[in-house]
Amino acid sequence: MTDAKNFADRMAEPLKNAGESLKAAGAKAAENSQSLNVTVINHAEANAREAFNALRAAAQAKNLNEVMQVQADFIRAQGSRGMEQVKELGELIARFGREAVAPMMGKKD
Repeated sequence: MTDAKNFADRMAEPLKNAGESLKAAGAKAAENSQSLNVTVINHAEANAREAFNALRAAAQAKNLNEVMQVQADFIRAQGSRGMEQVKELGELIARFGREAVAPMMGKKD
């Protein structure tokens, strides 16, 4: 009976460790998802704020040339802002990927 118990104990430990690893991975995935969601919401808020600023500036313009300048400035700034936002999201996703692979590679955070 002792051999059977020892065998069962030896088999249970890796399963327990795997379960704990999966639980930790699930918690980390939820944390990463939350972080990504907040970042996307922050980007949307910044984009909306800048769009309203441009609308205000266009509404206060004295002539069509000023309106066109406001629009051109907004489009240029939005393009730059969009590129930075995409870069930030890409870096977040890459970091999440590295963090997910690190335990399998024997690395710590």
